Amino acid sequence: MKITVIGAGNVGATCAMRLLEQGLGDIVLIDIIESLAKGKAEDLMDAASIIGHNCNITGTSDYSLTEGSDIVVVTAGFARQPGMSREELLSKNASIVREVAKNIKKHSGSPIIIVVTNPLDIMAYLTYKETGFDSKRVIGMAGFLDSSRMNLMIARQLNRNVSGIDSMVMGTHGKTMVPAVSNSKVDKAKLADSLKQADIDKLAEKTKARGAEIVSYLGKGSAFYAPSAGVLKMAQAIAKDTNEILPCSSYLNGEYDIKGIYLGVPARIGTSGITEIVKLTLTKEEEKLLKEASESVQSQISSLK
Repeated sequence: MKITVIGAGNVGATCAMRLLEQGLGDIVLIDIIESLAKGKAEDLMDAASIIGHNCNITGTSDYSLTEGSDIVVVTAGFARQPGMSREELLSKNASIVREVAKNIKKHSGSPIIIVVTNPLDIMAYLTYKETGFDSKRVIGMAGFLDSSRMNLMIARQLNRNVSGIDSMVMGTHGKTMVPAVSNSKVDKAKLADSLKQADIDKLAEKTKARGAEIVSYLGKGSAFYAPSAGVLKMAQAIAKDTNEILPCSSYLNGEYDIKGIYLGVPARIGTSGITEIVKLTLTKEEEKLLKEASESVQSQISSLK
């Protein structure tokens, strides 16, 4: 495959490294600072014989080199700083993502786009609107990351490893994310069989705050190892046509009684992008929270307009 990664910062460069070293295909790493993209690309190629892959990566600022891309990963934009909400990034990153989307449409053909730039759900929506691509080919990487974070919170609470823990986090990639506890399991049994409700509620809040927690530790920038792992998993599902179910930001057209926005839901992903939005049975409270999440996204989209 040919994969383009837009943005050579921490998230983009780490995405490029994971994709390259897993041998998914040749990579084009794009950044407005061409020397940054070139330097990181050449550094990654120096490791080729050590890692043992035969793929190539090109660092550039020239979007024409992205022609024929099968997958485009969008990481370009400002990273969150301590005390900054994802929503505060909205105006900063909207203009960047609009320009990126126009260049994808002009040069890259009709790839599947994985959006990582925050605030994620709104940036996925902007990318979809600016490119005019089928919504099934524009996907936001978020729910899979948030679910992985909740897996860790549960594992630490139970003093065990994460193997066998399967969380489901829906809603936005932000304050209105919805940990779908009714669909979260430990060793295939309901989460409620392993933890008291009070503990589950605390873990859900820790999951919501996890991104901000990491930002506060780093001082500058935000998480990049885990987000890049999420991108890799989604790219593998596309490249290998696994059709596995992954929670991600998807365009809803009536599913969950929500229409016209991107929101985190479980979706089946394969070589053509999203092949199915998976409908889960939620509790009344989870349905209410998901509705509130959709209203939050809609409000931010309206502010952009």
